[in-house]
Amino acid sequence: MKFSTTIFGAAMLTASAIAAPLTAQRQARRGTRNVSRASHPPYKPGTSEVLHLNETSHEEYSSNWAGAVLIGTGYTAVTAEFTVPTPKLPSGASSSKQYCASAWVGIDGDTCSTAILQTGIDFCIQGSSVSYDAWYEWYPDYAYDFSGISIAAGNVIKVTVDATSKTAGTATVENVSTGKSVTHTFTGGVDGDLCEYNAEWIVEDFESNSALVPFANFGTVTFSSAEATTGGTTVGPSGATILDIKQSNSVLTSSSVSSKSVTVKYV
Repeated sequence: MKFSTTIFGAAMLTASAIAAPLTAQRQARRGTRNVSRASHPPYKPGTSEVLHLNETSHEEYSSNWAGAVLIGTGYTAVTAEFTVPTPKLPSGASSSKQYCASAWVGIDGDTCSTAILQTGIDFCIQGSSVSYDAWYEWYPDYAYDFSGISIAAGNVIKVTVDATSKTAGTATVENVSTGKSVTHTFTGGVDGDLCEYNAEWIVEDFESNSALVPFANFGTVTFSSAEATTGGTTVGPSGATILDIKQSNSVLTSSSVSSKSVTVKYV
């Protein structure tokens, strides 16, 4: 998720004295790319108001999320695989701007807005240059890049989040094509507690410098082998609420679900 240092600072005024130094340590560890990168819960189109879903399978529109959200209780793990797309410049794009999108799985962030445990891949294009980054995040802290893993178009990526408690868990990105896997373990000291109310498979237009980044034409992202764990039982995304991105009165994505997959297309 992405949100500005101004918003972040205001939010931290309500945090405990214990959390503040931990946050400062995390900020000090951030790489240059992540100085202002953060995901955010889904916005109502054209606003900065969080869109709260209502546990139906009806399509909803958001400024920044497309994909599927399961709403319930006891979600402790989410996983899926997808093939890394080659992003393209959208119609009318400027060759001097960078356009991005992000594919991730996560726990919480909608009917529970206090935290999101998530991990995924960013894909960006500027001119003819394409780049990819793997990251993990426990919102409302910033996202952090994984090191030691390379991503290329056409690679099959498996992303998994696993909450061992409401303040601890793991985020794993596996490049199935290369056999390389990286994991970050959260051991507490996070800035928000999970509720375990939501499981998500999302393509996001994330934030940088307190604004949504220009959205890339990502083609199609299909989350296959999509599963969530709730109460010790594995479930698929069938019946999830569908989200699509709508900006400036234009719908930019088309999402659908099946019993084992979530597909998000750029339109």
